[in-house]
Amino acid sequence: MKYLSRILLFLFLYTIFATAQGMKPTNTSATQANAKFSQMTDQFVKDSLALSPVNASQAGYHQHVDPKTGKTIDLDAQLDDVGPQGMAAQDKFYRQWRHLFQTETPIASLNAQDAADFRLIDDQIALNLLEFEKIQNYQHNPTVYVELLGNGLFLPLTQEYASKEVRVGDVISRIGQIPRFLDQAKSELTDADPIFISTAIDENEGNLNLVDSVAADIPAGSPLKAQYDNVAPAAKKALNGFNAWMQNDLAKRPTNGRTWRLGAEWYAPKFRYVIETSIQPAQLLTEAEGELTKTRAEMLQLALPLYKQMYPGQDDYSNLPALERENKIIAAVLNRISDEHPQRDQLMEVVKADLDGIKQFIREKKIVTLSSRDNLKVIPTPEFERGIYSVAGFHGAPPLEPNAEAQYWVTPIDPKMPEAKVESKLREYNNYALQWLTIHEALPGHYVQAEHADDIQPPTRRVLRNLFGNGAYVEGWAEYGADVMTQEGYLDFSPKFHIVRLKIWLRAVANTILDIRLQTMNMTDQEALDLMTKDCFQTQAEAEGKLVRAKLSSTQLPTYFVGTRQWWTLRKKYQAAKGSSFTLEEFHDRALDQGPLPIEYLEKIILPEGKAAGSN
Repeated sequence: MKYLSRILLFLFLYTIFATAQGMKPTNTSATQANAKFSQMTDQFVKDSLALSPVNASQAGYHQHVDPKTGKTIDLDAQLDDVGPQGMAAQDKFYRQWRHLFQTETPIASLNAQDAADFRLIDDQIALNLLEFEKIQNYQHNPTVYVELLGNGLFLPLTQEYASKEVRVGDVISRIGQIPRFLDQAKSELTDADPIFISTAIDENEGNLNLVDSVAADIPAGSPLKAQYDNVAPAAKKALNGFNAWMQNDLAKRPTNGRTWRLGAEWYAPKFRYVIETSIQPAQLLTEAEGELTKTRAEMLQLALPLYKQMYPGQDDYSNLPALERENKIIAAVLNRISDEHPQRDQLMEVVKADLDGIKQFIREKKIVTLSSRDNLKVIPTPEFERGIYSVAGFHGAPPLEPNAEAQYWVTPIDPKMPEAKVESKLREYNNYALQWLTIHEALPGHYVQAEHADDIQPPTRRVLRNLFGNGAYVEGWAEYGADVMTQEGYLDFSPKFHIVRLKIWLRAVANTILDIRLQTMNMTDQEALDLMTKDCFQTQAEAEGKLVRAKLSSTQLPTYFVGTRQWWTLRKKYQAAKGSSFTLEEFHDRALDQGPLPIEYLEKIILPEGKAAGSN
């Protein structure tokens, strides 16, 4: 770490003196503070990525020069150190860097852009310290290790940072480290809730399949074949052994009352660092429950004329109590719409076909500028990720390699899934819901969002905002984008699409209620399922899958509801400031070009001075 030179120290002391005398810091001192922050940010990002080679691969950071030894480390060939020393090193790293940023580049000394980056860094460090020192998932949740390992094997196979032979060699190097990695995981894990163990076992089967699949990627005649044959058997033995250990040892250990529930004590600070907004969980819960009632009423107004068309001459339940009638009418319409769904083996083809029409509509309506890179590929979700991505997900190009492939993951229907459960899932993801899914995950959702963020300059800021991006901004944009597509008349103002969109919005609202009540208020499984199936019209299969997800994570599910509302608030403020010169495309481009910042900080950057909430 480089510290202040004598000149910078003089300027720093002068700034303190000037402030004490009621003087404003000079432009030179402000410039120096921002330059110092930029230098520190660059080093912090590189050093933090070096602590997790798997995350470095995801960011596109492939080689790191060790500041102590001067040696160059090929990060893609390394697996993370997850043993006691590695965990202690990360804890120490974040504590030291937080002190350095707060003392050497305080946020008050920075311009709006750097202040936003400071907020991202400080919140991310605080979140990591909360994890290492309080929550300690790494001691209680084996999916942490299974998913980290899966990413470590998967990323070099799908990215193109080097020749295929080099990348396969990197994967083989990581395969050779699997026994050490899993031994370290065993040394850290003290107990685990059954839901964590069952999910980890299922996902670890995907890691076994990944190890097997590498053999087919080895170029003919390559010496890598001998290297693979040397390390693969021990790796597969370790993977199978880890599954057996979880079943026969970890699963039988007492948990001392600790479950998958985070609890109110830890939920509140985690919520603050993840959501990065001033709203409190209790207030958000009240607003979400009010939004649920409002959205259902809107759905009824759409459903009534559709019901008459779909069920001509049938009773419209006008003699029933209001809530019961609402449930009957809306459910009947959604049930008929759900008849329009793909076959179990057609999901991938349907999603690909939807992309072209969506892209054309975005261009015609000038909703947002689409990148010229056009590097999106639709692929099956990796097996080790299917616990979280039970339907679909987006995996962007590395921020340091924006021209690399971006991936839209679609999870195939498991051939072993019973037919009744398949039908339930496909009815939930009918033709209209699949259109929404592609809007959310790809265009104008996460893919378009990532493409704009991948053009941020300088690269250090681009990587920082991609690594530590605000979840409410990210998920809020994808949901807000679906609102915009609906309002602009996608599918020719189809009322079927509109009511399905509102049903999905109900899901985002329910996500918030589920997360807060499950994690902090002892909501039961049945209460959660009733909320989803009875109040939000979800199928049983979808509700059961979401319940598992809600137990596996915390504070992520509210990001959809919070973020969507923040995007609408920002748009209204921006539109009021721009007046008659406002256009959707200009607003969306300008906001997306900043990358995933907390909306409160984004306001200070893109709104005219004095128009942003809380601006000085």
